[in-house]
Amino acid sequence: MGNRYKDWWRQAEADLRHARNALADGDYEWSCFAAQQAAEKAIKALFQKLGMDAWGHTLTVLIGNLPSTIQPPTELIDYARILDKHYIPTRHPNGFDSGAPTDFYTSMEAQYAIQCAESILEFCRHQID
Repeated sequence: MGNRYKDWWRQAEADLRHARNALADGDYEWSCFAAQQAAEKAIKALFQKLGMDAWGHTLTVLIGNLPSTIQPPTELIDYARILDKHYIPTRHPNGFDSGAPTDFYTSMEAQYAIQCAESILEFCRHQID
């Protein structure tokens, strides 16, 4: 199987676009989740470009497993930690004592999640190009 980093990259960009659209629609939990997905796929695109496999969904772990020659700035690791928190509770009501995820997420959180994802995509883009 060939290197599919371009496919991963295109999907990362599509997920980021979805995050923005969900924000505009007021679907803040989906915006946060899509931002997390965009960052995850961008990191996996970078791994693919490097000829490496990456498994899992924890951005902090994925970034931590990048080769020592590619070290992201500390703030990117913080962004990954923020986005990691949007992987499960954005989609599953049992992440809260009561209520659905849609009851808890805000526009501000969605906007910040998108900003975090944009930073991670920019870092990955710089490494891939």
